Amino acid sequence: MFRSGPSRQRAGGKADDVYLRELGYEPVLTRRMGPFGNFAISFSVISVLSGCMTLYGFGLGTGGPAVMMWGWLAVGLMVMLVGAGLAEVTSAYPTSGALYYQAEQLGGRKWGWYTGWLNLLGLLGAIAGIDYGAALFTGAFLNLQFGFVPTPGKILAIYVCILALHATLNLFGVRLVSILNSISVWWHLGGVALIVGVLAIVPSHHQDPTFVFGEFVNDTGWSSSLYVVLIGLLLAQYTFSGYDASAHLSEETTNAQVSASRGIVRAIGWSWLAGFVLLAGLTFAIQDYTATQATATGVPPAQIFLDAIGLAGAKALLLVVIVAQLFCGNAETAAASRMVFAFSRDGALPGSHLWRHVDARSGTPTRAVWLSVGVAAVLALPSLYSPTAYAAVTAINVIGITPAYAIPIYLRVRNRHRFQPGPWNLGRWGVPVGVVAVAWVAFVTVLFCLPQTRPDSGLVSVTTFNYAPIALLVVLVLASVWWRVAGRDYTVPAAVADANSGMAEIQEEVV
Repeated sequence: MFRSGPSRQRAGGKADDVYLRELGYEPVLTRRMGPFGNFAISFSVISVLSGCMTLYGFGLGTGGPAVMMWGWLAVGLMVMLVGAGLAEVTSAYPTSGALYYQAEQLGGRKWGWYTGWLNLLGLLGAIAGIDYGAALFTGAFLNLQFGFVPTPGKILAIYVCILALHATLNLFGVRLVSILNSISVWWHLGGVALIVGVLAIVPSHHQDPTFVFGEFVNDTGWSSSLYVVLIGLLLAQYTFSGYDASAHLSEETTNAQVSASRGIVRAIGWSWLAGFVLLAGLTFAIQDYTATQATATGVPPAQIFLDAIGLAGAKALLLVVIVAQLFCGNAETAAASRMVFAFSRDGALPGSHLWRHVDARSGTPTRAVWLSVGVAAVLALPSLYSPTAYAAVTAINVIGITPAYAIPIYLRVRNRHRFQPGPWNLGRWGVPVGVVAVAWVAFVTVLFCLPQTRPDSGLVSVTTFNYAPIALLVVLVLASVWWRVAGRDYTVPAAVADANSGMAEIQEEVV
């Protein structure tokens, strides 16, 4: 189904930069990331050791083991189709703007504008969600090690320190980011193998396969098993996000038309496999289901570690998870900052002239990095007063970024006769894969907006309300208001007609 043309052997850095000019942009970022580094950034952002671990407690009550295991397989397959559709469009338009540039080229200015705002706010929300999750796990570790009491204020302080660390690492340039992401791949794969291996060998008791693949648990308050199954799919869908990072780093990747597309698909594939193994390992090792759900640590996987291998082992495995989450947050900071840079380059953000600045020494959009972590810090402030309010803010991540994936795919399907595929493409499967991908995104977007728990009184309250649709409405309203204020300054360069033919000429020159 997936194929790439001869340009994968021929297109080097020079050809990449010439093709970028064909798309309307002068190269200003440093192109030092190879194919593996590009794959690694999306793999790091998906981060099964972040998503699966953080949301495991959610899965325990919304369908339990059966929905977690089978749901992971089903959702992974559908996400692979979404990723393949996005990879095909990315091969034709490998720019830092990624989704919004693709939407603008295929559908027009407003398509690009709204896609950009959904994507941007989703990426900024992702930094907040990932790094705040890392702060929570760090608080749990400190509690086990030193008796630290993880109050909201202390967790926020840890969170700000993590943001500062990620900003600093990103200021050194894409080469360091690429090296860290490459390490992250092996840390994640090794971490999953270590966690699953320890949980398989050390505990004297394990759950049987009937429990792991067949036990259904409904703690949501809803009576419909089908409804609970659908809500339970969100564990996997929340985790499978952020793979557009490969596209956002394409202007810093060699052989970008192929490398970025392969990076998206390979990141999803390896995450699909690693996540299934991790979820199975955790679930087989559950000693007491109720105690795991009601853990005093606030982190159900930590309770599984404690019950299965003791305090020392639990702390060691928590450190493995925390480091993986730090890798994840660092990669997401890189992706978000490139989106800030690209959107500013096209005049879409307030103060765009500031945020599109690129440091001459490092070749990095340093101001965009600081803006990204700064906004993420502000997004977490409601956590001081209400966990529900913070959940509402981080809902911007999934409710913003998931629909944004589907828009360029939808426009590619709608305008299939004038879409010119890049060297990595789906051939005759492009349209059917795109149709299924768009339908799936529409379906899960509805799931994101449904209430996840039913209150005892039957009436939705402030603490049980699902704020995802409110987050989506806020994003769209902000985008609409700013379009009226500054839409005239938003200018995306038009790609040169028949750019792929131009690429063929470039390849001949390189050879």
